Amino acid sequence: MVHCSCVLFRKYGNFIDKLRLFTKGGPGGMGYPRLGGEGGKGGDVWVVARNRMTLKQLKDKYPQKRFVAGVGANSKVSALKGSKGEDCEIPVPVGISVTDENGKIIGELNKENDRILVAEGGLGGKLLTNFLPLKGQRRIIHLDLKVIADVGLVGFPNAGKSSLLSCVSHAKPAIADYAFTTLKPELGKIMYCDFKQISVADLPGLIEGAHMNKGMGHKFLKHIERTRQLLFVVDISGFQLSSHTQYRTAFETIILLTKELELYKEELQTKPALLAVNKMDLPGAQDKFHELMNQLQNPKDFLHLFGKNMTPERTVEFQHIIPISAVTGEGIEELKNCIRKSLDEQANQENDAHHKKQLLNLWISDTVSSSEPPSKHAVTTSKMDII
Repeated sequence: MVHCSCVLFRKYGNFIDKLRLFTKGGPGGMGYPRLGGEGGKGGDVWVVARNRMTLKQLKDKYPQKRFVAGVGANSKVSALKGSKGEDCEIPVPVGISVTDENGKIIGELNKENDRILVAEGGLGGKLLTNFLPLKGQRRIIHLDLKVIADVGLVGFPNAGKSSLLSCVSHAKPAIADYAFTTLKPELGKIMYCDFKQISVADLPGLIEGAHMNKGMGHKFLKHIERTRQLLFVVDISGFQLSSHTQYRTAFETIILLTKELELYKEELQTKPALLAVNKMDLPGAQDKFHELMNQLQNPKDFLHLFGKNMTPERTVEFQHIIPISAVTGEGIEELKNCIRKSLDEQANQENDAHHKKQLLNLWISDTVSSSEPPSKHAVTTSKMDII
């Protein structure tokens, strides 16, 4: 299926994927010793998932990053039971992981209106507390985006990732003929004519040894972990970081990128992946592309050329391989359509898997309930009884 090609890329500036916040539950209200009245409980602090919310919006709206719930009402003659303090809600994007100061996971917010209690209000004054209120819980929390984009661009520095984005979009990422022009993720959205939106993260360039935290290292690989699919971008002419490092062909680049992902976390290799072979406008690019396709179709025939420590346990099977030129625009429309098709297929597979899991759980539940002997106190009703 060919999708409408009226696409633009909207840039989201100053991308933020994590925040540190101070939270405090409200203190309880005073009790009323003479009449045995109880003070109201302090308000609680909740983290609540909201669509169309970003961590940048949260930071801009609450620059102090302090969230304190309301105080419980004091007990009084006209209201011996004090009312509860007002809760405080922190709006966050869907797909947030919440951890405490020690890195322990408090919870995850995976869909709209999911909520997590992060700081509980103090009890109101009562007989057990000598009618004195208790303070609310104080807690430092960390918000981390689990999924930052549908598609993450993966490649060595200067592979043309930023040029690719500028060519399909209105974004203006830094572009130059030297490595590491992207130093932090650029997040944006491809918007199709039927209002379908696909988020794309242009990530800092990877280098050999990234799994050992060289270059942008773990920071980069953490971002890759939080995208639904990977789009490898390689220079058909190959890559050389500097005059002091070894030159790598396009095929070697793909193998080394795969190895870096594997060494950091093997699960990254199970993500659906596409390959954009960039700079096809250069002289001799077509011959190099045919050679690359032969190598990718029969990778095991060429892996003996690599050292044992450079060879991945498994090679990536790309769903689509698209030759492109960010300079001339060659292959860009096909790339956009392939990205959408791949994501739609993934969504369908995930939905099918979810439905099968639900049916299995239902079948297990029915099997367990039917195998249980009836209770000796159970009342059996015959048809005659009903009539």
